[in-house]
Amino acid sequence: MSEIDLFAELAVTEYAAGMAWYERFLGRPASFEAHATESVWELAEHRYLVVLERPEAAGHGIVTVFLEDYEGWLAAVQERGIEPTTVETYDNGVRKATFHDPDGNEIGFGGAPLEGKSGDD
Repeated sequence: MSEIDLFAELAVTEYAAGMAWYERFLGRPASFEAHATESVWELAEHRYLVVLERPEAAGHGIVTVFLEDYEGWLAAVQERGIEPTTVETYDNGVRKATFHDPDGNEIGFGGAPLEGKSGDD
């Protein structure tokens, strides 16, 4: 398979408000502005999160990102004043923190089980 770029798009009602929240949530400005009402964050090589003003679609997005440093990322987001809606550990030990932006889009961040741990521990 040839190289693939992934663009996960989340629609917001109002661009400026959405941008402010995502900059705080992700801890940095967008990697680039695609146009006046669409910005893009490169989360990892060839993997992008796109925030765009599209009121008719706002609040219906669901994105999950799996992280190597789940604890560090979760602590950093909380230090920026954003708390997860839910934090859970599945039976297999995989951890997930779910956030909702002001429009209701769901952004989940997951992490591998802790070494030697499962959800039953």
